[in-house]
Amino acid sequence: MAETGASSSGDDKMPRTERGRRTRRTILDAAAAEFGERGFHEGSISGITRRAGVALGSFYTYFDSKDAVFRALVADMSAQVRDHVAPAIREADGQIAAERAGLLEFIRFVRAHKEIYRIIDEAEFVDPASFRLHYSTTADRIAARLRAAAERGEVSDKVSEIHAWAIMGMNVFLGLRYGVWDEDRSPEDVADAVAVLLARGMVGSSEGAKKED
Repeated sequence: MAETGASSSGDDKMPRTERGRRTRRTILDAAAAEFGERGFHEGSISGITRRAGVALGSFYTYFDSKDAVFRALVADMSAQVRDHVAPAIREADGQIAAERAGLLEFIRFVRAHKEIYRIIDEAEFVDPASFRLHYSTTADRIAARLRAAAERGEVSDKVSEIHAWAIMGMNVFLGLRYGVWDEDRSPEDVADAVAVLLARGMVGSSEGAKKED
């Protein structure tokens, strides 16, 4: 989760026509609903095709199995998050603002697609490679942003992969708490609090003054 970008596996057959792409999209959306509600093991291909309103044969035109559509779905949801948050990150003025914008759009996305957490969590056991790719590609993108910001002098030159994984982990659990479990705080409030944390840390002004003495 967080803004992510696992690429599609080779198990599904990518369509070459616009009609085929629309049908595949419909099947993936139906798979998200099926697995989001029932989980991977209880979900079924027949349930997916029923939700999608397509024949069983149409499913097999694009996917070889339930495992294949699940694997493609994990990659697809990763790409959806990435594509949703990327414009806000690009338009932000400065690295702290970019991380705030990314978290803000991620929480908004999660509230509209709560099933993403169940699907990604199940991927750890159904398809560990997709699960790992989902998170490692996200962390890689955050790390690249941090390195670029360090070169611009916006953040410490000591930023590393550790900081990227810490930011991603924070975003994942904030999305769970304020996007899935409850919506009692606005996404803006959550993103603002995190932006302050990233910019200033957790040391209060009085503590900072003591260290300077």
